[in-house]
Amino acid sequence: MDSDLNVLGEPLEECGTDPLTGFYRDGCCTSGPEDLGSHTVCSVVTAEFLAHQASVGNDLVTPRPEYSFPGLVPGDRWCVVAARWLQSYHAGAAAPVVLAATHVRALETIPLSVLRRHAVDVPPDASSLA
Repeated sequence: MDSDLNVLGEPLEECGTDPLTGFYRDGCCTSGPEDLGSHTVCSVVTAEFLAHQASVGNDLVTPRPEYSFPGLVPGDRWCVVAARWLQSYHAGAAAPVVLAATHVRALETIPLSVLRRHAVDVPPDASSLA
């Protein structure tokens, strides 16, 4: 079943727990039929991304405790709605993406090649980066 796979076809990794992210607030960008917005892109939000989202009516900074939403600050990892991430990409304000924690369902909206250009994943063997 592909519900627990990431965009690389591997098991979906955790996106973030501080703040606790995910449509289901389980730390993962898991998705299901209830997730109509497709909160599937694990992003490391930036000031530019947050400002762009606010400019198009998606306030990700103001806390909304009634939705278990703490409000975000630059550097937070958050499961972003795929269409909203793509909107920021087209505006030149895309946030970095953690591919291993981005749900395969994101590919219904965003090409893998676009996500790869914004990937910030560190390989398990960091010595390959030397």
